[in-house]
Amino acid sequence: MNTRRDFLQKMGASALMLQLSSISAFAEAPEEINQPYEGRVLRVAIMGLGGYGTRVAEAMKTCAKAKLVGVISGTPSKIKDWQAKYNIPEKNCYHYQNFDEVKNNPDIDAIYVTTPNALHHGQVIRIAKAGKHAICEKPMALNAKEGEEMVNACKKANVKLLVGYRMHFEPRTLEVIRMRNAGDFGKIMFFQGQCGFKIGDPTQWRLNKALAGGGSMMDIGIYAINGARYMVGEEPIWVTAQETKTDPVKFKEGVDETIQFQLGFPGGAVASCLSSYNINHLDRFFMSGDKGFAEMQPSTGYGPIKGRTHRGELTQPITTHQTVQMDEMSSIIFEDKRPVVSADGEEGLKDLKIIDAIYEAVKTGKKVRLTA
Repeated sequence: MNTRRDFLQKMGASALMLQLSSISAFAEAPEEINQPYEGRVLRVAIMGLGGYGTRVAEAMKTCAKAKLVGVISGTPSKIKDWQAKYNIPEKNCYHYQNFDEVKNNPDIDAIYVTTPNALHHGQVIRIAKAGKHAICEKPMALNAKEGEEMVNACKKANVKLLVGYRMHFEPRTLEVIRMRNAGDFGKIMFFQGQCGFKIGDPTQWRLNKALAGGGSMMDIGIYAINGARYMVGEEPIWVTAQETKTDPVKFKEGVDETIQFQLGFPGGAVASCLSSYNINHLDRFFMSGDKGFAEMQPSTGYGPIKGRTHRGELTQPITTHQTVQMDEMSSIIFEDKRPVVSADGEEGLKDLKIIDAIYEAVKTGKKVRLTA
């Protein structure tokens, strides 16, 4: 008769053989599994050495296809600090008055603009004229007119213009898009995007109309706009919007505190979205189709993104968004890779046209039609 001890010993031996078999199989696997990247590396200078510029720099430490090699700042002490921290040579350091000279520097391929919104337009155009690729934080500009000028300038200079849409490369977001494309949700009927937090320092540039171009809509409302577009998979054809302001001292004229807006899509789907600088814990996307749903919360934060669908939890790998983004942008620039969701200037321009329409709808109280 077999005893419990005999059974456990046999089970242990079987488990050991299985582990050894797995190790052997791994050892015999093709070398390319851990093959280091040997292609062209995108050499990047960061313009604007504030909080987000620092986040990008830290994320780039683990990039395979992109490397931080230069800085542009109006603060000499920051330049010195970054030189020491990231081993940046003096010849790759510029300030806002002289960075046009980067055109004579063959060691920089692209410049990532992380300055306040109002500066993007002029800075990207100067980058294009210097013959360098431009990566610009969102929103790409203050309005669609500026955005179109930036797109045209980069086309004329034959350089790429990309926008820092990190969610376009996030694995769980991409899984929802894959499922939608596969028809897993059926006909998309509804999207809800909630983006908001209570903003702090009232003197910061994000609450300065001249530098920010608005308020919450320019900073976080754009996530709901962009998310509605990539999750529904269509371009909206109309927008309505309403503004709520409870603190006119902190949120002065032209700086929106809270905006609710609605989008209509050609396939019949509607979106109901909220953007706020005065409501915490808003970082949620929800989409419903006639066969299923997707919910993401957090949906656009720095991570980890969490979500579920009618089929269960999303379990794709958790990544550092900016690391993946920069590696992917290197492939877009050097290999003409086409991402699942575009991150180019035309994509940024589409969001700006919708933002313009939302502000018009707030002002007029009317439904605003959107054109391609």
